[in-house]
Amino acid sequence: MSAERKFEGKADEIVGKAKEGLGRATGDEQMQTEGRGDQVKGGLKQAGEKVKDAARKVKDAVTGK
Repeated sequence: MSAERKFEGKADEIVGKAKEGLGRATGDEQMQTEGRGDQVKGGLKQAGEKVKDAARKVKDAVTGK
């Protein structure tokens, strides 16, 4: 699940960059804002999964797995 969520986060970032660029090219401020929002959402998904991964590693180190 973790890899899938990280992939989803990266996909959101890529779509966001595309939206932002398209909005900038066409002068559509709303699309630019949506693109930036998608990028933030994607980054947060990835960060959350990294925190979960780190917590699992700590748990495994403590329990000896």
